[in-house]
Amino acid sequence: MEKITLPKGTKDIGDPEIFIWYHVENIVRKEAAHFHYIELRTPLFEQTELFARGVGEETDIVQKEMYTFLDKGGRSVTLRPEGTAPVMRSYLEQSFHIHNPRMKYFYMGPMFRYERPQAGRMRQFHQFGFEAIGFQSPAADAEIILLADRIYKKIGLKNIRLEINSLGCKKCKPQYLEALKNFLRNQAAQFCRNCSNRIETNPLRVLDCKNASCQNILHSESFPIIQNFLCDDCLTHQNHVIGILESAQIHPVINPYLVRGLDYYIKTTFEMKTEELGAQNAIGGGGRYDNLSDALGVKGIPGVGFAAGMERIILLLQKQSESKAFFQKPFIYLSPLDQQGEDVLLRLSIVLDENSIPFHLDFSDKSLKYHFKNAQRMDASFIIIAGENEYQTKTYTLKNMLSGEQKVVSQTTLIGDLLEAYQNVKNT
Repeated sequence: MEKITLPKGTKDIGDPEIFIWYHVENIVRKEAAHFHYIELRTPLFEQTELFARGVGEETDIVQKEMYTFLDKGGRSVTLRPEGTAPVMRSYLEQSFHIHNPRMKYFYMGPMFRYERPQAGRMRQFHQFGFEAIGFQSPAADAEIILLADRIYKKIGLKNIRLEINSLGCKKCKPQYLEALKNFLRNQAAQFCRNCSNRIETNPLRVLDCKNASCQNILHSESFPIIQNFLCDDCLTHQNHVIGILESAQIHPVINPYLVRGLDYYIKTTFEMKTEELGAQNAIGGGGRYDNLSDALGVKGIPGVGFAAGMERIILLLQKQSESKAFFQKPFIYLSPLDQQGEDVLLRLSIVLDENSIPFHLDFSDKSLKYHFKNAQRMDASFIIIAGENEYQTKTYTLKNMLSGEQKVVSQTTLIGDLLEAYQNVKNT
């Protein structure tokens, strides 16, 4: 019978990589708590219309990448390709725009896009994201960017560049789009087929093209820079955001080509980038989406947020740090020699758990030499050995893996000794 394998574009995440994931997830949750963003867990699938209207009919996500199917009731549903539209759907569905209009959320979990798998780009991938809904002030944009910066720094990432742009608003964006279309029309024959098809329907998507010849055309001197079309309100908004970031020692670079891949952005848009992951150089980004609620049926709800791809962060962290730095080692390695030893150490494990002392209980029917090597591999501080003799005498054999000191300890004094030793290790 043929062996069943992973679906293309997915992966198993386990030892030792899982410990890096724990590290990232713990930092995200701690920073969310510090900034008082509340977790929201939306379904893995939604009505397809949510993404068609929210993300944009002309985006690559909707046209090419969504996992869409009919359920048994004949309804079109889609595995979520991104997190912002579901958060806004939940906010509006629960009428928070009426009862509690200013909400701060965060989410973390798998997303799905049918893409060509490569390093840092999977068909099932994972994101964490933060959304501040109901806030019009540019200070909310700055807080979101500041929060992203804090998370990346606490995770331990280095050499991250912040790029920022403004996409204008309903007042000034149409003028820019017309100027952009005129530029693109004059060069239409030189663009790739995808870009030529988008000139009339969604010209901003052309700026996302990765084709080198298209990028050469876009970077010509005659290309219309969006900053030259911003109205006073948008220009003031952008300068306010940048001013707050500069005062917090965060120095963004203005990139007039930065539009992101979703249609709901206006005004602020930004990305965090690295030069260490090749073509997949964005490790997070976001912006303001004041038009998203309009697309979902409720007018005038401002919002701003960001999302980050976990796989790319993990890849970068693996490049910049040693994986063993994230391993969650047991403080105690429990080694039973026989059935009586298993009974003794199972009861001891309950006491260790009640005292929050991490341990590993190994039931392997192996030699004592194996257990000592395994305890060393796990970098345990102590190994406790128990067998029939310890069962009868109500003692444990305790060995310090660092000093090599070995002694017999009574059950009544063991926990006190271990607690003291564990506190000393935690404080160093």
